[in-house]
Amino acid sequence: MIKPAPHNAAPASRPKTARPGWLRKLPILVILASAVAGLVLLRDDLSFAALAQHREALLAYRDAHYGLAVLGFIAGYAALVGLSLPGATVATLTGGFLFGVFPGALFNVVAATAGAVVVFLAARAGFGQGVAQRLAAGGGAAARLQAGLRENEWSVLLLMRLVPAVPFFVANLIPAFVGTSLWRFVVTTFVGIIPGAVVYTSVGAGLGDVFARGDTPDLGVIFTAPVLLPILGLAALAALPLAVKTLRKGR
Repeated sequence: MIKPAPHNAAPASRPKTARPGWLRKLPILVILASAVAGLVLLRDDLSFAALAQHREALLAYRDAHYGLAVLGFIAGYAALVGLSLPGATVATLTGGFLFGVFPGALFNVVAATAGAVVVFLAARAGFGQGVAQRLAAGGGAAARLQAGLRENEWSVLLLMRLVPAVPFFVANLIPAFVGTSLWRFVVTTFVGIIPGAVVYTSVGAGLGDVFARGDTPDLGVIFTAPVLLPILGLAALAALPLAVKTLRKGR
């Protein structure tokens, strides 16, 4: 005769199921899709002309609800960067236009860093960890490049942020694909974008006169010698540890 199991018997444990691969890739796929859709659908809505059109309403709201204006601006800018939508430069100008060089530059840096972290985490969860593991296991030139980047992460990450030649979105993806830690990514992003953010925020702070003349701002100011040379000097300073290591290895 078969006896029934006692009532206090522990239920059989169910095997744990791994998270489906598509679910891990969903955030970065959403970001990529929003980037394409934004480029097609929102280019005119996130432009300098749109800022000029709505400037009076923005100033009125800032004057009436300063705290909410700050929070809304930071959240909106972070979402714009996190979804890789067009208009980041216009958003930086808006920060200067509404809040001045300071604290506008601080708001811009905080928002851009927060948005970059969203892209970094999404890319690392979706593809980055797998890519980093395959590079390390594959050996050869790719593994040596990954090891070199990890050995000089602080210098390389700062250089990617300081040198205008590296697109912001690309600089968010590369660290995720080579296994950079979140802490180093956050610090180098925050520090590295400060010079460019200050320059464009200062341009935004002078938009009142630009609007009055009916002109458009000169965004090429970052490539002029008085601005570009100090930034390149900071880039050289960031690259100094890398150069010293290279010289020591050569000897």
